[in-house]
Amino acid sequence: MKGGVLEVLLVNAEDLHHSHLMGSSGIYVVLRCGDQIQRSKLSKGNDGMICWNEKFFFSFATREWNSLTRLRMKIMKSHALSEDSPIGETTIHLGGVLDEGNRRGGIDLNAAPYNVVLPDGAYQGQIKIGFKFTYDIEVQPMKSRIEEEAEEGEVKRRGIYGALLRLALGRLSWPRIPFFWRGRNSNNSPA
Repeated sequence: MKGGVLEVLLVNAEDLHHSHLMGSSGIYVVLRCGDQIQRSKLSKGNDGMICWNEKFFFSFATREWNSLTRLRMKIMKSHALSEDSPIGETTIHLGGVLDEGNRRGGIDLNAAPYNVVLPDGAYQGQIKIGFKFTYDIEVQPMKSRIEEEAEEGEVKRRGIYGALLRLALGRLSWPRIPFFWRGRNSNNSPA
C-alpha cells in the first residue's frame, strides 16, 4: 500500500528539570505519532545532558496522513522501585513537514532544539530532534516498540515462572518424594 515514512532522530536533551536527582535509573522518551507509540532506550544524564542518538520510524498509509497533526514526546524518569514519573513534554506540529514532503516527494530536516514543557506548564530545557519524511513509497504496517516489548515481556515472565519452579523443585529433597507418595497412598487404601 502507498504511503509515507516519518523518520525521527532523537539526539539529546539539555537542562531538564529533575534529571539529576538520585534514585533514577535512567531517562527515556515515549514518542506518539497518530496511533503509533514507540519508546526510546534508557539513558543517564551527564552534566545536564542526556544523549540517545536513536532513530524511530513511523509509517502510515496515504489515507492516514490527514489525521497526523503532531508528534508528541513525553520525557519520563525511570525508577527502579516505584512508578516512572514525567519530566516534561514536547509537541511538534507536523503539518508543514508533511505538506513540504508531499510536494517534494520527501524532506530532510537537520536536528534542531525544541522547548520542553514541564508538568507545571513552565518551560525548561530543550530536546534536540531531526526529521526525515519520505512520501509515495510502499509501506508495511509496523509494530510499535511498546507492542514488541509487551510480547518480549510475556516470554520473559514465562521464563521467570519456569525459573522459580526449577528453583523450588531443586530445593526439595528428591529421596523424600517417594516416601510422601507411598505414605499418602497407604492411608487411602481400604483395610
